[in-house]
Amino acid sequence: MGKVVVRNRPCLNKECGSHDARQIYENGTSFCFSCQTWFKKQDNEEEIVESTPKEFVKYAPLEEIKNYPIRGFKDRHIEKAVAEFFDVRVSYDFEGNIDTHYYPYGTDAYKVRKLPKIFSWVGKSHDLFGRVKFNGAGKRLIITEGEIDAMSVAQASFDKYKKVYPVVGMSSAIMTKSLLEHRDWIRSFTEVVLMLDEDEAGRKVTEEAIKIIGIEKVKIAKLPCKDPNEVLIKFGSARLLQCTFDAAPYVPTGIITKEELWDALENYNKIPAVPYPECLEGVNSKLKGQRLGEIVLLISGTGSGKSTVLREIMLNDLLVTKDKIGIVSLEESPAETARKLAGMAINKNPAKEEIPLEELKKGFDEVFGDDRVVLLDHQGSISDSSIVDKLEYMCLTGCKYLFIDHITILVSEGSGDLTGNEAHDKVMNDLLRLVKRHPVWIGLVSHLRKSTSGKASFEEGRLPSIDDIRGSGSIKQISFDIISFARNIVSDNEVERNTIKMRILKARQTGLTGNIKGVRYNYETGRLSAVEHDVQEEFVSVG
Repeated sequence: MGKVVVRNRPCLNKECGSHDARQIYENGTSFCFSCQTWFKKQDNEEEIVESTPKEFVKYAPLEEIKNYPIRGFKDRHIEKAVAEFFDVRVSYDFEGNIDTHYYPYGTDAYKVRKLPKIFSWVGKSHDLFGRVKFNGAGKRLIITEGEIDAMSVAQASFDKYKKVYPVVGMSSAIMTKSLLEHRDWIRSFTEVVLMLDEDEAGRKVTEEAIKIIGIEKVKIAKLPCKDPNEVLIKFGSARLLQCTFDAAPYVPTGIITKEELWDALENYNKIPAVPYPECLEGVNSKLKGQRLGEIVLLISGTGSGKSTVLREIMLNDLLVTKDKIGIVSLEESPAETARKLAGMAINKNPAKEEIPLEELKKGFDEVFGDDRVVLLDHQGSISDSSIVDKLEYMCLTGCKYLFIDHITILVSEGSGDLTGNEAHDKVMNDLLRLVKRHPVWIGLVSHLRKSTSGKASFEEGRLPSIDDIRGSGSIKQISFDIISFARNIVSDNEVERNTIKMRILKARQTGLTGNIKGVRYNYETGRLSAVEHDVQEEFVSVG
């Protein structure tokens, strides 16, 4: 990578929009500190790179830096023992003064600070400063906005206890990607104290960090001045340590002004609705598409086509949006899900015939080729970690549409020690917070209660009602839309056996409910198509 030769260049990522956050290195590669993206060498930038004055010396290779001396930082009130703990190295100018700091990130990269405040990198890393020095699963972790601040907190604990307790630093206020990549390690601590700068950038990164780490884990440290190092210098280590102990849970403000309310209304009004696939034109006629921030519940009897309907929506979302989707299919393996989606993409049903691998690969590449599908590999059990936590991770990695099949297993695995209605309530409330916090759309499948005696079964084509939903009332209450469907899987009539009747039971946005056009399953292709007329009128008793 070498030295920085151009600063403050526009980002190459059109979705980023930054005009001055990218810097170009000697080898032509560049990095945007706004969207945290690396870019390959650009041909049209060769002239710029070559004509720019060589402002900085080329830094030594990684292995050489590891042998540079370690010194304390007197002006920062940080002793050599603390710098030694973190393996922070220095180099000197010709007059014997420290001119550069080298902060290790993991074992393969250094963030370089040429004094007073010019930054670059030797190697690449999305790690957190100091993370490798601590095991996870401790009582408390402190996160700061930089290396000097992290060492300042370490100095405070070292002064009192002669020991450095877990503290890490982000490489910059915008590098929240490091929090995401090490989220599991961070969340292994009982509590996480955010000790970030008391400025606008610090407040923004605090909000983002809370989303990533989880509000139930986070505490916020209030500082009497701008940052932890300034507290150490002005007030001493005892005061800085007290800021840690006084950290309080994050409490978002709940009162908004008239202007903020109007802005919220405008933003809500701008939420786009992504149409459901053409085969679900009946659903579109009443629900008017999918909207981020909503949970849609699909209910039907066993074998009625819930998973097939979900897969049609998945393929459509990949086709008409540029967003990522997340799939949690708890009744089948990721390989099985991938095989079915790949078959549908090429209009071939793997259940009907064995599809040659080279042909299946075409469908696989069409669905998974651009890496926009994230699947949960539950390996038959997900009880070792909360499923909702995994779903939130999907959201944080960019997934806008989540598909969960189905809530019964989700409740049994993701609700801790709770059972019955309490377990359902917890999971549904967790999902509601999820869609509002990020926001995302969730398609959720639910199983049904057993049919009461005297009624036709769902497998015989009876459309379920809201009261047939298995579980607590929170499932129907929290869901924004509810789609009910059924097919007579035991009918001797092939057309009837492959036709799914549909009904909208709840539509919070539009209020439009009732019977709708259904869909027909094509066994040859494994795909669904819209019926030509209302299926409620298609099968008439003539007896």
